[in-house]
Amino acid sequence: MARYLGPKCRLCRREGMKLYLKGERCVGQKCSFDKRKHFPGQHGLSRTRSKLSDYGLHLREKQKVRRLYGVLERQFRRYFKEADRRKGVTGEVLLEQLERRLDNVIHRASFANSRDQARQLIRHSHVLVNKRKVAIPSYLIEEGDVVEFREKSKKLLPVQEAVQRGEQRGFPPWLEVEPEQVRATVRALPRREDQVFPVREQLVVEFYSK
Repeated sequence: MARYLGPKCRLCRREGMKLYLKGERCVGQKCSFDKRKHFPGQHGLSRTRSKLSDYGLHLREKQKVRRLYGVLERQFRRYFKEADRRKGVTGEVLLEQLERRLDNVIHRASFANSRDQARQLIRHSHVLVNKRKVAIPSYLIEEGDVVEFREKSKKLLPVQEAVQRGEQRGFPPWLEVEPEQVRATVRALPRREDQVFPVREQLVVEFYSK
């Protein structure tokens, strides 16, 4: 499947805020966002962050959410259509679906430093769901699912480093994480209040509803 392969910090600079797309590398002086907060591109320095129109506000929020989870436009639109079809508040259902992605679960359980790293680990068949190999990053987990790494994969250095940092940060309440076993059990499906990143999902709904 196609994915964005360009500079991650460029996306953060375009949205005017850190999206932490590179995980720990976005913290401190290593992140170029802290050095160059202007727009990316040849004329970025000459552009100013003027007040956005309603359409621009909706567009930027949609782009922020899409880039945060590493989803391209066509797939993101499918998520929205499915959320709009299901019962419940559309924006909250949309966020629930994105949070249920396997790559996000691996990241939120602190088994990977970023969602990109989580996707790579999944693609390389390091991850099991209910004892079965799953190599699809967009796989949606269900309540009661057990997500873990293969025995040999638990010893991978990037995984061990991510687990150590995760124990210091803590884990989301909807996941029961066993760091020593590199295993996480889905206690419940994620809810809107479990979203830790500032997201205004209603603006995304309004963007697609026009």
